[in-house]
Amino acid sequence: MLAVVVEALRILIVEDHRDIAANLGDYLEARGHLPDFAHDGVTGLHLAVTREFDAIVLDVTLPGMNGLTFCERLRSDARKETPVLMLTARDTVADKLEGFRAGTDDYVTKPFSLEEILMRLQALVRRARPRRSEALRVADLELDLGTHLARRGGERLDLNPTSVKILSELMHASPNVVSRQRLETLLWGDAPPASDALRSQIYILRQAIDKDFEQPLLVTVHGVGYRLVASDDA
Repeated sequence: MLAVVVEALRILIVEDHRDIAANLGDYLEARGHLPDFAHDGVTGLHLAVTREFDAIVLDVTLPGMNGLTFCERLRSDARKETPVLMLTARDTVADKLEGFRAGTDDYVTKPFSLEEILMRLQALVRRARPRRSEALRVADLELDLGTHLARRGGERLDLNPTSVKILSELMHASPNVVSRQRLETLLWGDAPPASDALRSQIYILRQAIDKDFEQPLLVTVHGVGYRLVASDDA
């Protein structure tokens, strides 16, 4: 069956209130994400610059360096574009504008909902790297929609761009059949080659995803098209 897999997000939480940081970290970790922590601005900035995170949750009022200075230095000195969600008890328009000018990407006032924090973080990451965190999976075959990398059973597959297009279409439709006409239109628009080019491309894809594996996934439906299906759905 087709499933949408959400990649675990690496989140840096820079918050000096340890109970708030722990509650947020526990909530994120319980949902499969990977939180890291700093309890002052200097340590937080060091982690943000020296490690890779998908997003940062940043309190405005911090010891050592406040959140506004953190953002300014992250953007101007370190040239890092990691999305930043700022937390603060201040809720005036002037306060929010000050945060956006410093380089934050979104703004949440305390008290806040943990569910809202996660939704805003996911939205920030999607905007920063569209579709990178999404993948398609059929059985043990996985295709990352952002990087176009495919793996089967954890083993990376060597796919050309045409194979990626066909595979994405088949995985989106799985376990249903995709017609030959639909695939030809996908690849060549209204002017498909006169020769049976699609059959050649299907052969190349089948060699890549099925040849070295016990269970074939790519099935030819004669006279109709092709389907990608796990044995349980056959």
